[in-house]
Amino acid sequence: MRPESKVTGLIIVPAPITVRITHTVQLPDRVKLSRYLKAPELGPRILFFSGGTALTDTSRVIKRYTHNSIHLVTPFDSGGSSAKLRQAFSMPSIGDLRSRLIALADENITGHPEVYDLFTYRFPVDEKASELLARLDLMVRGKDPLVAAISNPMRRLIRNQLGYFREAMTDEFDLRGASTGNLILAGGYLNNHKHLDPIIFLFSKLVNVLGTVLAVVNDDLHLAAELEDGSCVTGQHQLTGKEVAPLTSAVSRLFLSSDPDKPVPAKPEMRKKYQRLIQQAELICYPPGSFYTSLVASLLPTGVASSIAATDCPKVYIPNLGQDPEQIGMTLDSSVETLLDYLRADNPGKTANEKLLNFVLIDSKRGSYPSALSASLMQELGIRIIDTRLVSRQSAPYYDAELLSAALLSLT
Repeated sequence: MRPESKVTGLIIVPAPITVRITHTVQLPDRVKLSRYLKAPELGPRILFFSGGTALTDTSRVIKRYTHNSIHLVTPFDSGGSSAKLRQAFSMPSIGDLRSRLIALADENITGHPEVYDLFTYRFPVDEKASELLARLDLMVRGKDPLVAAISNPMRRLIRNQLGYFREAMTDEFDLRGASTGNLILAGGYLNNHKHLDPIIFLFSKLVNVLGTVLAVVNDDLHLAAELEDGSCVTGQHQLTGKEVAPLTSAVSRLFLSSDPDKPVPAKPEMRKKYQRLIQQAELICYPPGSFYTSLVASLLPTGVASSIAATDCPKVYIPNLGQDPEQIGMTLDSSVETLLDYLRADNPGKTANEKLLNFVLIDSKRGSYPSALSASLMQELGIRIIDTRLVSRQSAPYYDAELLSAALLSLT
């Protein structure tokens, strides 16, 4: 006779429910900042969408408080030394990636300062092509002092990447003003079947990057814009007002192009693992910088906006101080509304504002903005204004990196 089975215990698990808990924060929160400073390896996951150099100083401050910041950087730059590499190898731009990696590098002895010195070196602009090429060959062979100062196996890894670049380099390539860090990244990109992730990972380890830096997409794409006068321009450098004359007509639509010379619309999808990375953020920041070519550009790939909407954390916009040449005729109000328009791109008209943007962080007392921010409009949009000290006497007319970092860290 088989023994009768018994139920010895039964645990009833209720269906999960979602509860939103809000709390009051102080800006700056000295207790929280002190805690982060003591244990930055346990610091918050603040995610930045950006490109360019506007966030460089803030990145250098942030890394003292957290080693977990995430930087999704635009690879669409078409000006400066990056343009030479893009034209020669049909590759994404890597200059802004290198700049952010270096800004987050460990500058102590554990960060290998000799590697940092090599990665930040630029070839002279006033030497002959033959002399520059001879210097590059010395680096590849490990005989140049900058490379020789680095111990193995790091030296061997760096020489390998430079060697791949040297093999692919044509006689016409202009080394004047070239960043060694960019050449190493380019060599690694070519060595890894035209993928950025492996060489960014290696670069990060070599200089002990205190955070995560990634390109928002791996594709060789360019920025293009329709202007309000009906014309269209292609190329990031055509929009910034730095290398060519500033725009005279406002941008009506920014999009990505697969062709560097004419607008051929492209819509890449952000990789799923990056979308998951966004959803791990404890705070999402839309930082200051070129509005269209730095901030909006990073939001264009499919999957970015929907991942932001799916992330339950504070989302903060920090508008530019002064006049951004890209924001012709734009007020602070229209900047917020335009940002929301691009954030709704994956799911137009169906995403609540609170899932995309919660706070606008400004310093109305010390900062110079193109206009005032309408409290009534922000209330209508469900967005709160945080007006606090972000500009110091030393930093004016720009944001103070210490004050800005303290405000963001306090919101986590």
